[in-house]
Amino acid sequence: MTRFSFDLHATDGGARTGTITTPRGEIRTPAFMPVGTAATVKAMLPESVRATGADILLGNTYHLMLRPTAERIDRLGGLHKFMNWERPILTDSGGFQVMSLAGLRKLTEEGVTFKSHIDGSKHALTPERSMEIQRLLGSDIVMCFDECPALPADRDRIAESMRLSMRWARRSRDAFGDRPGHALFGIQQGGLEEDLRAESADALKEIGFEGYAVGGLAVGEGQEAMFGCLDHAAEQLPQHKPRYLMGVGKPDDIVGAVARGIDMMDCVLPSRSGRTGQVFTRRGVVNIKNARHADDSRPLDEDCGCPACRGYSRAYLHHVFRAQEMISGMLLTWHNLHYYQELMQGMRDAIATGSFDTWQAEFHAMRAEGDIDPV
Repeated sequence: MTRFSFDLHATDGGARTGTITTPRGEIRTPAFMPVGTAATVKAMLPESVRATGADILLGNTYHLMLRPTAERIDRLGGLHKFMNWERPILTDSGGFQVMSLAGLRKLTEEGVTFKSHIDGSKHALTPERSMEIQRLLGSDIVMCFDECPALPADRDRIAESMRLSMRWARRSRDAFGDRPGHALFGIQQGGLEEDLRAESADALKEIGFEGYAVGGLAVGEGQEAMFGCLDHAAEQLPQHKPRYLMGVGKPDDIVGAVARGIDMMDCVLPSRSGRTGQVFTRRGVVNIKNARHADDSRPLDEDCGCPACRGYSRAYLHHVFRAQEMISGMLLTWHNLHYYQELMQGMRDAIATGSFDTWQAEFHAMRAEGDIDPV
């Protein structure tokens, strides 16, 4: 069986390009993972997602454990078969979603008990149960169960949470067991505190994982603070293992993260924005609902090869969005995901040729000059 591995091909400053190898296929890095929360990337067929250039999808442990349940997915042949996606899948641990339930959860050393947002039923999620759920789903990359406090938070709260997450990381590693071809990623915590991030990284390295995530960001701290944290957080993690920044983000967030040594990212933004009429292009954000597009015969992006840009005008896309037609969300989501994957390919090519600084300057210059609507 092909084993999980990561080969680093080139670096350019802090930016890196490489290949993650799994039994279900290769993942080119830097990689953006479209989010398939409930075993579907909203408004997209799996083959359409693949056509955008995506090598891997993300599934959500919390949502899938509640509906249709991991046990049912297992009986039906696993998540890949269930959702008709044969390439790699990463599943998050469920920790972030559970922590966001606020008054519906109770946290202890053992884990978290919570009430379902769907029907109020009671559930328990521990490191061991999270590993079991992700095993039943059959995901290729499994995330440790962790706690993620919202920022801002005081230092003592961040330190306490981080150390709990490190104890849970050890339990996750033990419960994961020996699963050739599958990988378990540890999650670094520590808020914006450099020394706490270093302590977390050291604890994770001592346990040993196939990859490492930077967690606890994109939770309200702002881009400047996030980049300031990434300036030290990524370098604290092993150089020859993939580094995953969870829940990020906007195109300029992604470019800045790659510049600081990040290899993998995920975010609901391109699909969620597509459904709400917000479109990402080389020249910035276009809000297709705005009246100025009603008579515009141009495509969203004249240099884009996605179906929305090849076959439809801004005027048509404005019309179907205003008419609340389903095709609107389908076409705009396809465009956004296509744009994100082109962004990743552009960075991979630039890093490989040692021209990432030039590419990054051109990226920012084009966005500054162009076609930006008020949000």
